[in-house]
Amino acid sequence: MPPSPHDSTIPRRDSPPPGPQPSVLFVTPECAPLVKTGGLGDVSAALPAALRAAGIDVRVLLPGYPAVIAANPAAVEIASLRVLGQPIRLLEGALDSGVPLYILANPLLFERGGGPYQADDGHDWEDNALRFGVLSRMGAILGSAESPIAWRPSVVHVHDWPAALAPVYLRYAKTPRAASLVTIHNLAFQGVFEQPRMEALELPDEALGMDGIEFHGRYSFLKGGLVFGDAINTVSPTYASEIQGEALGFGLDGVLRGRADDLYGVLNGIDTSLWNPQTDELIASRYGSLTLEKKLVNKMAFKQRMGLGGPNDVPLFGMVSRLTHQKGIDLLVEAAERIVSLPAQIAVLGTGDRALVEKLQVAASRFPERMALFIGFDETLAHLLEAGSDAFLMPSRFEPCGMNQMYSQRYGTPPVANATGGLVDTIVDDDALAIGSARPTGFLMREATASALVEAATRAAAAFREPRQWRLLQLNGMARDFGWSRAAQEYIQIYRRLENRGQTPVS
Repeated sequence: MPPSPHDSTIPRRDSPPPGPQPSVLFVTPECAPLVKTGGLGDVSAALPAALRAAGIDVRVLLPGYPAVIAANPAAVEIASLRVLGQPIRLLEGALDSGVPLYILANPLLFERGGGPYQADDGHDWEDNALRFGVLSRMGAILGSAESPIAWRPSVVHVHDWPAALAPVYLRYAKTPRAASLVTIHNLAFQGVFEQPRMEALELPDEALGMDGIEFHGRYSFLKGGLVFGDAINTVSPTYASEIQGEALGFGLDGVLRGRADDLYGVLNGIDTSLWNPQTDELIASRYGSLTLEKKLVNKMAFKQRMGLGGPNDVPLFGMVSRLTHQKGIDLLVEAAERIVSLPAQIAVLGTGDRALVEKLQVAASRFPERMALFIGFDETLAHLLEAGSDAFLMPSRFEPCGMNQMYSQRYGTPPVANATGGLVDTIVDDDALAIGSARPTGFLMREATASALVEAATRAAAAFREPRQWRLLQLNGMARDFGWSRAAQEYIQIYRRLENRGQTPVS
């Protein structure tokens, strides 16, 4: 594995020069609760709010999906223009946090059923290249001299492949233009399209070659962002290192190694007002570090919801996840019999790959008193799982950041997780007790195998049987600060370093 380009996080670098605060356009395909398929939606809601609280003039650009339009009935049209040949109405509304919201309104492109990327049948929309090409192009227009509105950002901050062509358009835009920052939330999703899908995107020929967006005979939105962006970041320091290696680079590790001087790792935060066991209205009994005994009330309520009987004095391992290979669900299937024999119980909430769901169902049918499933997603049940589980399972093969391990620690529910990505950056392994290190908060697997998962779960079960040790783990985790203010300050440092990068026209 190559070394991290920054050895950890941004504060190790020289401080940016003093000056006025940057202004930022946040270009994203998702923003919770309006549209969300994963952590990107949460970040797109929480990070702009934290930046605004820190005094940054940040505004969000989001496609006009039905839920976005419905949530902003008083939105005002501030511009009308054609983008990549498509008629666009630019509306101005606001997020619940008060952050200004620019809505990219085009009913034919965005006002559809299904999700942001796929129809109800699970297949990708055939015109995704055009849909998100328009999003990217609009982000670049608002960050350049072509903008139809008076407000101009100094930085255009784009998120994942659907917005990643914005830096390409910006590089060839008339100056003055904004600098660009590309955030990778998951490198496995790259927005790769065949050449005919790209013809309507009006990209200059010089951007289309091997040194541009071409990717093994096709074209990658994300590669374009990585090549042409003024800076790049991922959502944890460890993941910033991992993606420069072949195993987790998904074919872009060479590009990323070439951009190492401009690659940062900034750990995500969580919404500590939403995920707070002392105020959480979705759990059976609120509690804090001085009232941890109330977790038992939540455990009993959660087990009842899941139809899980059996004793309450054995550890209950909970899991909320997409049920996919990346998340290590096959490892859990293989390890389930050994884990429940510790003795322990397992409860899983999620949806995903049909074959893995069926394997989980077979395992649960073998151990009806020790393993329960809820296939689907229920926000109330997800909160109750965090409060009612004794430990939380995250055997992910890779995890750019992850949030559930942070929720879990906040709820006094030590995580059992693979040592990868943001899990390494947020969990202090219980082995720290043996070596006298700092404040352990969970249990890390040595490798992504079923045996390693059983070993970590066994250590967790042993600690659970030692009340003083378990209470220490819980209190250590609950004392961690996983809020967004730290990440916001790190992003502000990047923005301020970038402000002068966008003024030079392409040569």
